Amino acid sequence: MDTALVVAAKEYRDDFRSRWTLVVASLFVVLALAIAYFGGAAGGKVGFMPFDATLASLTTLAAFVVPLIGLLLAYDMVVGERDQGTLLLVLSYPISRIKLVTGKFLGHCGALATATVAGFGAATVIILAMQPATRSAYALFHLGNFMVSACLLGACFVALGGVVSVATRDKARAAGLALLVWLATVVVFDLCLLAILVLSGGNPLERWLFPRLLYLNPVDVFRLINLATLGAGSGNQLFMGMTAGQAYPMWSLYAAALLWVLIPAGLAQFIFRREEV
Repeated sequence: MDTALVVAAKEYRDDFRSRWTLVVASLFVVLALAIAYFGGAAGGKVGFMPFDATLASLTTLAAFVVPLIGLLLAYDMVVGERDQGTLLLVLSYPISRIKLVTGKFLGHCGALATATVAGFGAATVIILAMQPATRSAYALFHLGNFMVSACLLGACFVALGGVVSVATRDKARAAGLALLVWLATVVVFDLCLLAILVLSGGNPLERWLFPRLLYLNPVDVFRLINLATLGAGSGNQLFMGMTAGQAYPMWSLYAAALLWVLIPAGLAQFIFRREEV
């Protein structure tokens, strides 16, 4: 078996052994059911919402939680070995640095994808069971689209966590940098775009440029994949208002999501291959 796959299998087993995967899957189930049932409480409605509104709420939840979990899984995958003094021992085995990083990346991606599909999958089964009217090909397509894009989002942030891990020399600094990455992508980026949109007054150049800037953030790409085809009453008006009516081909969004996985993963390999252990 390829050494990268051996490392991937070990990391995958370790994530299960440490209860990470079980805890994350359980968290996804509880949060997804809570937001689906109580999402309309602010408007005086308690109960499962229409499918479009439920999916918009699940997308918002995943956009906050999945990146954080991905970074927490991966931020110490190399720097943790360095802190424990085991990195030199691992590299003394017949395994290249590239395959070591690749194996750890694949293992963590597999664990997070398992938790994502199991957690959100269980929640959606319960939601569909409680709402027979939502059982349709339309709902199944969008739920499948949501699962695949959520797994890609998780892989992206595992890769970004890998970059943080190989670029830092101690675990505490890596944890702080991972938190900054999460804040920058999930919170700060969209706030900056909204500020630019308000200050610019919506001139034609901004209306042309602004929707394309969303490709520069993997979290916004994930939102676009899931929200761009939903109805106007699904509760996603604020985010879709930022797109200025731009049509996003699904293939371009998935291509952008894949690039957001491959580029950070390649960057992590490049940095680790060139640095001194």
